[in-house]
Amino acid sequence: MKKTMVLLLTLVFSMALLSGCTSTGGPPPEGEGAGTQVGDGSGADTAAAGGGGAWTGSPLEDPSSPLYEKVVYFDFDTAEIRPEYVATLRAHAEYLVNSPAARLVIEGHCDERGSREYNIALGERRADAVKSFLEAEGVSPVQLETVSYGEERPVDLGHNEDAWAKNRRAELVYQ
Repeated sequence: MKKTMVLLLTLVFSMALLSGCTSTGGPPPEGEGAGTQVGDGSGADTAAAGGGGAWTGSPLEDPSSPLYEKVVYFDFDTAEIRPEYVATLRAHAEYLVNSPAARLVIEGHCDERGSREYNIALGERRADAVKSFLEAEGVSPVQLETVSYGEERPVDLGHNEDAWAKNRRAELVYQ
């Protein structure tokens, strides 16, 4: 009898727990969220409504758009933008120029090597390099903000060159 009661209580508790949970991860269901808006006024939509399966959401979320790429990687101990990221940054600059209400935070990051102070300064130089590039392409400084996280937010916790290369970056975060 005691075993049955424990099993029954466990089952009831589990059902109550599961019925109270909601999903917070993953994309919103179709028809909900910012990614399904059409005609945001920026002129940057990739297809008109009812485009027969063509992307109708924000070009920032379209995997086939250059705007989908929002990370710029750097070489060791530099804040120089590598040539392979110029086209991506130009696409973001064009989007921002054509979307004056859009705001972008540029986050500078470093790998774990170096002192905390040095890495904060290097992360700032990386974010500033991206900001300067975008401003040179015509983006209003009012649309841009920079922040440096130094080594505090690694994407790869490893302690080798592959991990460090992933952590030397600037992330473009639209607000």
